[in-house]
Amino acid sequence: MLQALREKSSGWVATVILGLLIVPFALFGIGDYMTGRMENYAAKIKTPPSWWQSAPSIWPLSRLWDEEEISLQDFRIRLDIERNQARQAQGEQFDSRAFESAENKRRILDMMVDERLAQIAAREAGVVIPDELVRRSIQSYPQFQVDGKFNAQRYQAMLSGANPPMTPRMFENSIRDDLMTVALTGALARSAFVSKPYSERLLSLLLEKRDVSALHIELKPDTAEVSAAEIEAWYKGHGDDYQSPETVTLEYVEVNAANLPEPGTDEAQLRARYEAQKSRFGTAEQRLVSHILIEADAAAGADAQKAAQEKAAQLAAQARAGADFAALAKANSADAGSASNGGDLGWIERNGLMVKPFEDAVFATDGVAITDPVKSDFGWHVIQVREVRGGATRSFEEVREELLREEQANGRERAYNALLGTLVDDLMKNPAGFAEAAAKHGLSVEKATLAKGAGEGILALPAVQREAFSDSRIQSGGVSDPVNITAEHSVLLRVVSHQEQQPLALDKVRDQVVAAVRADRASKAAQKMADDMVAALRKGEPLAAQAAAVGAQLRDLPGIMRHIPVLTADAMKAIFEAPKPTEAAPSAGHVQLPDGSWMVFQVRAVHDGKDDQTMPPAERELLRQQLAVGSGNQAAMSLVAQLRKQVKVDVAESQL
Repeated sequence: MLQALREKSSGWVATVILGLLIVPFALFGIGDYMTGRMENYAAKIKTPPSWWQSAPSIWPLSRLWDEEEISLQDFRIRLDIERNQARQAQGEQFDSRAFESAENKRRILDMMVDERLAQIAAREAGVVIPDELVRRSIQSYPQFQVDGKFNAQRYQAMLSGANPPMTPRMFENSIRDDLMTVALTGALARSAFVSKPYSERLLSLLLEKRDVSALHIELKPDTAEVSAAEIEAWYKGHGDDYQSPETVTLEYVEVNAANLPEPGTDEAQLRARYEAQKSRFGTAEQRLVSHILIEADAAAGADAQKAAQEKAAQLAAQARAGADFAALAKANSADAGSASNGGDLGWIERNGLMVKPFEDAVFATDGVAITDPVKSDFGWHVIQVREVRGGATRSFEEVREELLREEQANGRERAYNALLGTLVDDLMKNPAGFAEAAAKHGLSVEKATLAKGAGEGILALPAVQREAFSDSRIQSGGVSDPVNITAEHSVLLRVVSHQEQQPLALDKVRDQVVAAVRADRASKAAQKMADDMVAALRKGEPLAAQAAAVGAQLRDLPGIMRHIPVLTADAMKAIFEAPKPTEAAPSAGHVQLPDGSWMVFQVRAVHDGKDDQTMPPAERELLRQQLAVGSGNQAAMSLVAQLRKQVKVDVAESQL
């Protein structure tokens, strides 16, 4: 039998099968067959090679395509940033569960993909972001400035205190990416324009005015009898309107730093804090600098480096001999960001924003001077130190009160965090001992029955409501994680009992149903009257006569404009959608108002906006610019949308 198997396995059929198996193993490796695949990215962007933009995506040509990944770390950092921004913007209305939804995470990832596509397009177009532009961008951020000037200590402190923390290099890379993102789309948006006929047409519509007459058909009280059949039909047709609210009975404990004893501080603590943070209370030495860059990158040969050094030395000699440094920079500097300004780099500090050889040379000079040529990765620099501003540090006595407030605030925060942490630990050890854990820390357990969407005080806060009515809290009956009211005020709660929303018996809501039926009949009667009036208007009957017939007051509204809402949004929409009136066909319509009543209107005249001379030319030009900006933004969005069609994006859904 074994001999027979051996003979069959050595035949030509076995050879062909073995050959077919070798091909996929050779191309992909045996690992793909022996192990499961685990994506370690959030999204992968596949783009055709720059040298063959029309390369098809079918295998095996798809292996020629370039790939870029959006890492899980970058996605999670962006998610944290977006979460913090949403929490700050929405405050108590922030819904963490909605933010963590798959749809919202996908929206954020799509934003990152669009940004990366814009960066790829910029790189392929040959865009390079110079270090000088990055430096100037960072120094322009108001949050990094003190008294209107960039402050290195503040810069470092804000980066280290960010959530998540960032190093200067990480932040510089993010700024570079941002600048690359808008390099093409921003230029496209800024270069957009709208033709004069198009802008005039839009302005004409915007400035169009309509003379309108209107009357209000008020709801007349309906006192007619409501039959049992009407009541039953309305109750069945509007059952969702007659429900008892969902309720929970809660036990909760508040932890509030404001209720904790004031922490003690002594002079030694304050002085130790001062010494540890002394740099906060001082300004670093600053130097006003200009430079000339003679380009020679690190890969340049020895001859190119020597030629660049010699040229830099000549320029330094000319400057020392009295030549205008700004003029020399404009004529010779390869730094496009500063050459047009005479090489001016502004005030700099020893903070790592400049490359180290450059920074070392600036602060090695004995005051105002012109340096010998300095080599960096970009080439050779001739540096002019134009002015020196010495640093200064405030004394302990000057900042003592500030330190005291900070120390007390930190003490309260530490005490609050310690109390909250130990309370949570106790509850994790004994989830059933809610009251015991609270009593151990001198806290009281409060009880309340809470209706969904109602409540007072902290129980009315959206964050507390979401936790109290969450499925996990209702089903488990366990104690929640701390719900943050403020940075130093939290509440922990558990659901003792839960009552679902239930239909209210007809007997309990009969009066409400009767009132609803009568209100509906009154609104329909008003609508019927409005329909009849509009029909009469279109036959040529004056609106004033109809107003007099029903005892309504006629209201004249001359010169209504689209962008100035003098009526409800629905009414304005109806008025400007109505056709222009003619002698043969008066323009009329009606619209329901929020309280259920109706408004009947007649458009008496339409004044074309192109004839409007009341808007000053400057305002007209501003409107045209705004239209151009809108058009440019639309063009930028269209560019990104087009890029999306040219690439393939694989999203690791399991990682979101």
